[in-house]
Amino acid sequence: MSGQRANSFFLGNSSGVNFSIILSSVDEETGKLQLANCSGSKRAGDWNLTVTPGMNTSKVTISLTRNLQLCLPNATDCCATPLCVVETLQVLACHDSVMLAHLLIQAEIYANSSFTGNVSENATIIPNQVFQPLGSCPCDLTTGACDVRCCCDPECTPDLKQLFSESCITGVFGGDVNPPFDQLCSSESMEYTPDWFPFLCVQSSLNNTPFLGYFYHGSTSTARIPPFKIPLQTSPGKLFTGYRQGDPIMTEENEYFTVPQQSMAGQCVGNAPVAYLQDFDVKCLTNLASYREGLPHDVRINSGTGDFIQQNVVYRTITDMGKFITESESLHTAEVLCQNVTFAEHYAFIWKDKDIERINVTVILGSLCDGEILTQRFTVKFLSLESTNATELFGNPGYQVGKPVRAANMNASDTFGSLNIWQPAGRGLCTSATYTPVLFGLDSHSGCILEVGINEDCSFLRGNVTEKLNSLIQATHIGKRENSSYSDLNDWVEIIRLDPFNSDTNVSTGSLKGICPDIPANLNIRIIFAEVGAVQGIPREEILAVQISYSTVVWQFQCGLICENSISFLPITASVQFIKVPAQPPIPMTRFQMNYTEFDCNRNDVCWPQLFYPVTRFYTGEPYSQCLAKGLSLAFLVLLAAITSNPWFSKLCNSSLL
Repeated sequence: MSGQRANSFFLGNSSGVNFSIILSSVDEETGKLQLANCSGSKRAGDWNLTVTPGMNTSKVTISLTRNLQLCLPNATDCCATPLCVVETLQVLACHDSVMLAHLLIQAEIYANSSFTGNVSENATIIPNQVFQPLGSCPCDLTTGACDVRCCCDPECTPDLKQLFSESCITGVFGGDVNPPFDQLCSSESMEYTPDWFPFLCVQSSLNNTPFLGYFYHGSTSTARIPPFKIPLQTSPGKLFTGYRQGDPIMTEENEYFTVPQQSMAGQCVGNAPVAYLQDFDVKCLTNLASYREGLPHDVRINSGTGDFIQQNVVYRTITDMGKFITESESLHTAEVLCQNVTFAEHYAFIWKDKDIERINVTVILGSLCDGEILTQRFTVKFLSLESTNATELFGNPGYQVGKPVRAANMNASDTFGSLNIWQPAGRGLCTSATYTPVLFGLDSHSGCILEVGINEDCSFLRGNVTEKLNSLIQATHIGKRENSSYSDLNDWVEIIRLDPFNSDTNVSTGSLKGICPDIPANLNIRIIFAEVGAVQGIPREEILAVQISYSTVVWQFQCGLICENSISFLPITASVQFIKVPAQPPIPMTRFQMNYTEFDCNRNDVCWPQLFYPVTRFYTGEPYSQCLAKGLSLAFLVLLAAITSNPWFSKLCNSSLL
């Protein structure tokens, strides 16, 4: 330990545990520490002990309270020597006079080296490197010794320089810090000097050279921080002026607020940042050996305006663990190790405009034993502060990426509908598969396996597959916007259904037993949407049309050498594709644009239609008066050249000379 504070953690339940700290001395004869007992307190000498209890972990902090400044004349409460503190500490965790844990700390702390006396006015003057280099011999890298091939090194004697005088380092690194540059009129470094070089060369002394920095003092612009870096916050204040959709939520420590999420590969990532206004519901598999605690719930969140809000956490204990424990590798016995872990975490962010007002967290706890597989669930939902009922009415009426697509069944008394895809579980059979809603803007592909016998009737099989696929779409209309009203039919678009091709021939009899053509095994959902505007800088996207079609396959019973009355499998799938189109159709090309492509400015480097663009009001590179004057001067020169090149002009000149 070398600082004034040290942290450690006590693993396990800390209720009823007494923490204490004692100063230990070493026996000079034996060299051993004195025996520790549980009769200590939370203060010993200049040391304090604080304990922050948690769920299954307690944070133990040891801090030094004395002054670490070096002693000045006639001063007390200070450090007499630079090595200020050399002590041995013992931290004990006891329960009913029984020692549960023991921590030994060796503290060696030096005094602060900051100088508080009078500062001498004899300061080294560093020359301005804009006009004079700070190092006249950059190749002098070794102190008190001669650097080979560095002819400007003052430690190199004349005898040593003779050894490498013909191979000295050249250029700026070799000591030539003011070399003549190519644009200098007196420079002869250019091998081929053009004829116009004397008119455009620079006449300057070597004291003003680009190798030294700047030619003049001009205005400077601050460097822009790249978007992927987090700006450091050195003092309390506003981090930014609010969140926008997709921005990562920040904590008080200027770090990402993370909740476990699924990656593109389907695996769970424990340190995935939470994005503003993007809901998700994920499930992660783990066991007792690989279980890891997530971000502590005492972390404060940046509201978006520099203020920090605390999470409102509610803990609940679950007794029915059938929905979370999916597999048991061994029977439970009395010797099986069990631990109280987190089964689910539900986050509800209450937001308004670009700020987060409060955070409600529900943590579900349960007991996980060795050999069991736990399915953890993590949900994040953003709720508007202005919503007055269970239906979420966002400030942006359009869809947001990751939000469920709204559906309605206008042919039923209860107009609520659903648009889902499969979420297989276990062996992936359709009988055990559950549903998950279609999320806006996210293309997805899922499926399940249907068990089929060799004597399956093809008509019955087609009807069974069609029924399975139609169970995903319990709707007749899809909402244009996320806040579409069920009472307004104009807020919905009707689903366009392309029915599958059904064959009237039964091909499952005779020699073609076990083969069924035209099985609608693939469901294709195409959703066409467009960006129709923006609300507070967030794009407003609406659904324009929805089409459902089927792709057919030929099913054939798969068997080995002998086809018995066994079961074969038929995979059926459902895919969702989001297609973005322009909100308005593009302007059609004219016949001139289609026939005369050489005048198209987008296809050619030379753009004749924009010849007079610099003299128009649309050109902003220079003041309009200067552009007009230069344009008239250019027109005058062209006109003068045309007149002087005419034959009659030469005849007129000859006649005037006669």
